[in-house]
Amino acid sequence: MNLSAQLSGLAASLDLFNLPTFMQRALIAAVLVGMCAPAVGVYLVQRRMSLLGDGIGHIAFAGVGAGILFGTSPVLTAVLVSAGGAVIAELVRSRAKTSGDIALAILFYGGIATGTLLISINDSGMNQIPAFLFGQIYTVRGDELVMMAVLAAVVLAITVGLRKVLFSVSSDEDFARVSGVPVDWLNVLLAITAAMTITIAMRVVGLLLISAMMVLPVAATSQIARSFFGTIFGAITLGVVLSMSGVVLSWPLDVGAGALIVVLAIGVFFVAALLGRLRSRT
Repeated sequence: MNLSAQLSGLAASLDLFNLPTFMQRALIAAVLVGMCAPAVGVYLVQRRMSLLGDGIGHIAFAGVGAGILFGTSPVLTAVLVSAGGAVIAELVRSRAKTSGDIALAILFYGGIATGTLLISINDSGMNQIPAFLFGQIYTVRGDELVMMAVLAAVVLAITVGLRKVLFSVSSDEDFARVSGVPVDWLNVLLAITAAMTITIAMRVVGLLLISAMMVLPVAATSQIARSFFGTIFGAITLGVVLSMSGVVLSWPLDVGAGALIVVLAIGVFFVAALLGRLRSRT
């Protein structure tokens, strides 16, 4: 695609009031992911569990495979399977000792292997794998968008509405437990919330890249924000801007939206890190 065609395509994509239906759906999906991923990721980063999203994404792929095999909604089956897997992962993390890492590895990689196996049984299912692994935001259907919106509302209600108790658990789990906070239940709730977020995001950035959107906006905002709550709302704002920018730019540039969103997030992180370093010297 030549430069003039790219520029004209970009100008057309910025005309938000005259976008085709698939672009409108893509932008709505991008906003939902941009809000939810950092809202959950801020607690995972605080607890140094940044890669949990990647692991649950592997489990969610087993749900995608089940949905494709049985002809049901892959989004719905991914929600159910990833939520169950997230609960098991949290129980293993909190109660297992020396064998905990091995158990989690078996659970995570078993999920992606099971998903691939289930999809391979359905001859027509293999061509759907890239859309879920790397995202295909322009093919989001109306019913999927409705489900994503419902899940996003639940995720934001939990992560923002319970931010004080979730912060206490993420900061010092032992102190929170002594203070009477239901730590175990909150840990399970956070794991399920992460699973729902991954399901929301898999059609946008893909299961293999979702962990980046849960971590990078948070990591970038934390370089500048002066408080935990400032980090939450700053990361959500940045997530929305990055997600929408990736969708708007990817169409005229003819590149993958999910990959572009993550690359933009990496670039913003390095800029924020530089600004944070300069501010610390003044």
